[in-house]
Amino acid sequence: MPDHDRLTTNCFAIIVAGGSGSRMKSDVPKQFLLLNGKPILQHTIERFLSVLPASQLILVLPARDRFIWTTLCEQHNFQPPIQLIDGGATRFQSVRNGLRAIDTENGLVAVHDGVRPFVTSDIIRNSFQTAARAGSAVTCVHVKDSVRVVGADGVSQAVDRSLYRLVQTPQTFQLRLFRQAFQAEEQSYFTDCASVMEYAGFPITLIDGSYENIKITTPDDLK
Repeated sequence: MPDHDRLTTNCFAIIVAGGSGSRMKSDVPKQFLLLNGKPILQHTIERFLSVLPASQLILVLPARDRFIWTTLCEQHNFQPPIQLIDGGATRFQSVRNGLRAIDTENGLVAVHDGVRPFVTSDIIRNSFQTAARAGSAVTCVHVKDSVRVVGADGVSQAVDRSLYRLVQTPQTFQLRLFRQAFQAEEQSYFTDCASVMEYAGFPITLIDGSYENIKITTPDDLK
């Protein structure tokens, strides 16, 4: 993409890559597994580099994984000047560490899973444009399968699947609001950034994602 098509004004992306590989049944963290000859994480970063300058990308990794990542970058001749930040014990803490690396108060920030390498530049761009207008943009897709809710007594009941969405990333927000939300004390049900923003009282705007924008978690996903 030509440079003039990139988003440049106070737009940032925090890519969180803290997986262990246990569900992938691999000794290598899943973000470092090869996909078409390149690490999954490299594919993901390249998607964001098509939209943002490298200086506005922040990669959050567990400190223990720095060496393997830098080694992979050398092997694949992939060394964009992105910021590399140590992660925390939880996703919430990792995102907060990445947020602290952004030195401006106003702008937009997208948070994306390092193992979602099939996100498109159109989705990324739309997330920034929507968040600029509405305050937030949370990527999601409609539920295709039938859905049942199971009660505490084990009895299940059909629900209207049109009322539900499967949440993906990127999740993009106005920086000013995002900083306020991440001043909160961490809660056990903070599964993504949208839940943190909602806890802080900010409305959530949904945008269309893609069924191809999968999170690579299991061997079947990698196939």
